[in-house]
Amino acid sequence: MNIIIATIKEWHIENAKRFQETYAGSYNVELITNPKELTEQSVIKTTPDWIFFPHWSWKIPASIYLAYRCVVFHITDLPYGRGGSPLQNLIVRGHQETKISAIRVVEEMDAGPIYLKKPLSLLGTAEEIFRRASHIIFQEMIPMIIQNPIIPKEQEGAPTYFKRRTQAQSSIEECQTLDKLYDHIRMLDGEGYPPAFLETEEFIFEFTRASLKTGFIQADVKIKKKTEQEGERM
Repeated sequence: MNIIIATIKEWHIENAKRFQETYAGSYNVELITNPKELTEQSVIKTTPDWIFFPHWSWKIPASIYLAYRCVVFHITDLPYGRGGSPLQNLIVRGHQETKISAIRVVEEMDAGPIYLKKPLSLLGTAEEIFRRASHIIFQEMIPMIIQNPIIPKEQEGAPTYFKRRTQAQSSIEECQTLDKLYDHIRMLDGEGYPPAFLETEEFIFEFTRASLKTGFIQADVKIKKKTEQEGERM
């Protein structure tokens, strides 16, 4: 069996390499970490039985998802929460747990039939949650999909949609309680995400590694002089 795993996040790459080692005698597993490498020509060379996308921020060409079984992993209980920034949108809405949905790629984003779902806790920082999800994807979900003849089922119920969050929404100005402020900091505390920040006329304060204590929050703070470009963006 030939398998392609396409991802860009450090935690997924680490687990993909472990997956390669674990199944070296059973499957041929190719890893793609650069979107420029995901082309029809490169995929044809592998002739994959499966292509898995644990985290992929680019549109998958129709020539690929129509010709091969392509599976993406979305951390909402689909059809609830289709769209961008699912982790942050879940936490903002007060969710403490969710499900990882493994779905077949179709033209409409996050609308494909579902192979299976697995529960996921939303406690901890964004990076801790993503690493937890990655472990579930590689240790449980991908093996189940490739080792069992699962027929994906169409999504049931009316879909709800999330909008991709903007960098300006990382500001903590609208957080009115310590609980909301803590959630705001932790949900942005991960590789590739703009951290929670507070802006003054001259400085930007960025917050990470937050801990919620009794009556206060303890966090790391990075203070930097605001540039003209950052002032325009914020």
